Amino acid sequence: MCGFTVIFSYAPDAPPVNVGEMRQINERMRARGPDGEGEWFSSDGRVGLGHRRLAIIDPGETGAQPIQLAGIDVAPRFVITYNGEIYNYKAIRDELTAEGRLFASNSDTEVLLHLYDRDGPEMVHKLRGMFAFAIWDAEKQGVFLARDPFGIKPLYYATDGKTVRVASQVKALLAGGRIDTSPDPAGHVGFFIFGYVPEPHTLYKGVQALPSGSSLWIDRKGMPETRKYFDVCSHLISRSTEVSKADVLRKLHTALSESVGHHLVADVPVGVFLSAGLDSATVTGLAAERTNAALRTMTLQFDELAGGTMDEAPLAEEIAALYQTQHQTRTVRGVEFHDDMDHLFESMDQPSIDGSNTYFVSKEAAAMGLKVALSGLGGDELFGGYPSFRQIPRLAGSLGWIPGLTSAGRAIRYVSAPFLKHLTSPKYASLFEYGGSYSGAYLLRRGLYLPWELPDVMDGDMAAEGWRALQPLVRLEETIDGIVDDKARVSALELTWYMQNQLLRDSDWAGMAHSIEIRTPLVDATLFAEIAGLNASKLDMAAAPHLPLPSSVLNRPKTGFYMPIREWLVGEDPDHSEERGYRGWARRVYTQVTQEHA
Repeated sequence: MCGFTVIFSYAPDAPPVNVGEMRQINERMRARGPDGEGEWFSSDGRVGLGHRRLAIIDPGETGAQPIQLAGIDVAPRFVITYNGEIYNYKAIRDELTAEGRLFASNSDTEVLLHLYDRDGPEMVHKLRGMFAFAIWDAEKQGVFLARDPFGIKPLYYATDGKTVRVASQVKALLAGGRIDTSPDPAGHVGFFIFGYVPEPHTLYKGVQALPSGSSLWIDRKGMPETRKYFDVCSHLISRSTEVSKADVLRKLHTALSESVGHHLVADVPVGVFLSAGLDSATVTGLAAERTNAALRTMTLQFDELAGGTMDEAPLAEEIAALYQTQHQTRTVRGVEFHDDMDHLFESMDQPSIDGSNTYFVSKEAAAMGLKVALSGLGGDELFGGYPSFRQIPRLAGSLGWIPGLTSAGRAIRYVSAPFLKHLTSPKYASLFEYGGSYSGAYLLRRGLYLPWELPDVMDGDMAAEGWRALQPLVRLEETIDGIVDDKARVSALELTWYMQNQLLRDSDWAGMAHSIEIRTPLVDATLFAEIAGLNASKLDMAAAPHLPLPSSVLNRPKTGFYMPIREWLVGEDPDHSEERGYRGWARRVYTQVTQEHA
């Protein structure tokens, strides 16, 4: 896990790479790579690659980046800077070695260079892992960028028509001082609609995210469109109906165990974030089967929740005892939340209403001496664990047949909203306006603010412009185009929107804030392709470990991982009710993040 920087002056009249700028960008990502730094510049000064290293695989000097593919006395043909882990790199290396290729290191990074030399951009189809990388191709005079299928690792770029700048963080690009920071209305609207900024947008017109599962080629001619090489929807269009329950369980065990095994590949110890939920418990059980030494696990506990139904610690300790892990329970108190507030916001690369829990669990993992931890993230999206899997089809089905519902619903909302907002969530005023379609029902279920509420929290003209540019309802419908199965539709929405834009992004910045690499074995393109058609449930997933989970875990009602932020915030000023809940937290996050670059 690392951070990287690229500056490419591709236009003939572009100024050469500013060394100081690149070093400023790289330095802003120090937490992503505290174990070392490196840089490379082309002889003509038109290309610069930088890197910050968190050493996980081949942690010695041979694994340092950027890495070149060329002889010592010959100008490099290819140079790479890279963030992530390729879990099947040893198999690819063996294949390339059999073809006569020679390697100077034991790193997955060098494997990427040789694979690009052989396969070019098609290399992405061979990779199993999480990655974002840039390869300078001296022969073709261009930079190849790629990002993993689910977007676990970030990649942001900015171009002014002459020079392109690339980095692992938005804030790192801004630190270089050459980025257009005028607001992107779609990014600002996206945050208030969803609680995160949907890709490819950021808060700034000058910075875009390379979409997940995409690659991009940039050469002297300029920047063409991105190329999408992975699509969630295509795997969910058809569901298997002829697979027996026994076959489902057998296939699940094989696929899940293999994924967990791949995610344990490292030259440093790997731990597990263990809660009382089925997802992390299943990952723990499968990881314990794959390791010779005792697995290290950890759980967060909060004083405000101790002894209640939301307290994860007792069941997590039961799971740890079952699988004989080296377990630690760490307690987080409200005073720590407030003490860490400045660092939390500084680390939050794009505004998000989530991620604080991952920030603190990563902090404690770092205190335990870990560099790598597995997470159960992705289980709910894959196996239908959220209430949305029941609520959205029911809502869309019960209201979708009514002719003219949207127009009538708009009138109902106009009349009822002023009264409802004093009694319950204002979103209920839009039940008939949006509840008749999957996209509208998803917006009601996941939305933080609805479009008619936006002028209350941001400039009205920016809200209107951002809504038109973002087109969330159109994009939500495009996400499920061609999918007929209700569960598969919701899975596509949750995987593509909530998981990719919020959960995975939060795991990246929150883990990197403490130099912790968070791996997600349930978010794996190979696993997804193998099980997407099985229509398996969370309990099917939880049956994968050979040593069964205890009934206390299997029969526990779903609660989600809860962190008492509301209680901590209200404790600051109990008279200010606007601080309560996600909306109050969202306004605080937005104000804090936008003020940094005002």
